Amino acid sequence: MATLEIGGIDCKRLAEISGTPLLIYDEAKIEEQLAAATENFQSQRFETEVVYAAKAFSCKAIFEKVRQAGAGLDVVSGGELYCAHQAGMPMEKVYFHGNNKSEEELRMALELGCGTIVLDNDMECRKLTRLAEELKKPIQVLLRVNPGIEAHTHEYIRTSGSDSKFGISIAKKNEIKALVNIAMLSDYVQFKGFHSHIGSQITEAAAFEEALAIMLGFIREMRDGYNISTKHLSIGGGFGIRYTADDKPIPLGEMAEILARTCERLLDEKGVRLEKLLIEPGRSIVGEAGYSLYKVGFSKDTDTKHFLFVDGGMSDNIRPALYQADYSCDIANRLGEAKNKTYCIAGKNCESGDILIKEAKLPDTACEGDLLVMYATGAYGYSMASNYNRAGRPEVIFVKDGKARRVLKRESYEDQLRLEADEPLSL
Repeated sequence: MATLEIGGIDCKRLAEISGTPLLIYDEAKIEEQLAAATENFQSQRFETEVVYAAKAFSCKAIFEKVRQAGAGLDVVSGGELYCAHQAGMPMEKVYFHGNNKSEEELRMALELGCGTIVLDNDMECRKLTRLAEELKKPIQVLLRVNPGIEAHTHEYIRTSGSDSKFGISIAKKNEIKALVNIAMLSDYVQFKGFHSHIGSQITEAAAFEEALAIMLGFIREMRDGYNISTKHLSIGGGFGIRYTADDKPIPLGEMAEILARTCERLLDEKGVRLEKLLIEPGRSIVGEAGYSLYKVGFSKDTDTKHFLFVDGGMSDNIRPALYQADYSCDIANRLGEAKNKTYCIAGKNCESGDILIKEAKLPDTACEGDLLVMYATGAYGYSMASNYNRAGRPEVIFVKDGKARRVLKRESYEDQLRLEADEPLSL
């Protein structure tokens, strides 16, 4: 029986050393995806910048990869911002997103020298302007605008509709003008342009091309009707990956090139200029580089299902329960055997919804002690992991050229009790 190798290392050996559940990243694949984006997202007419969306997976090791690739970093919280700073990320290449940044987070961004803050609303703009002037810290800003495109993806990850919690509707031009004016009147806040993001796990180019056309037309309207000059435009991210055989995403490098060429063409059509165009891939950098390795426990037959239970579940990958996300899998130590039985792969969390894969074709010899590998789990698995049922977050390792390194330790029971307290409060 053949056993799956990742980065030149046998999965059985990785499980013996690090235990399960285990999240394994193919380091070379991450580097390949970063290179595909940065090398293909180029133009002779404007600057380009690839900005990695940290929410897909964040730790110091991945931020180091981003830094080495010369890419920027998109953070959405004080925690991600702090990690970026601790990882030695050049802070001028950090973009801080979010719809409800706290005053503490905004102060932190200014004091750490964050390069750009993506404004979400009028209240944030006023607060940031006050803080920048108080601290005498300069900051560049983009304003998030919703182009109103309904991307073909799950409703929870559509982000550009008129009722989205993020940004300002593109139709509210007077409000946008007033907000930009607040920023432009400040000695410390420098308005650079606009940001948009239409959703996630989008596998066709048409939606992004439409977003570019709408945003560049909007930039022309704001120039001609409101005297607002736009230098930078971020078209966001959301580029899809291959989770199952049914997914047919455009490769990231090809998508990056399509967007650069599309923007060049549309600049002529719309009669506008840009100094810089940005994209924000996250899932497409790390998603397919990640593998979740579980140990098979008990199995059980019901009237209609053959259950195969594993030692993880929704506590380390909530996407199937939250988004009905589909994945593919194999028995990692039985590659090559006929897949002649359909199993329901279920986790060990105390929830009926803790189903990782509803129908998985696997060998009928699958049994307790086998290793089950789920593919393309590198995005939003660890990031959204929890301590539900007091489960510990899994260990994370990077593998490359027959070598492995631990980048995040397994969370122990003691780790989970570290924040327990019984301290009287002074009232």
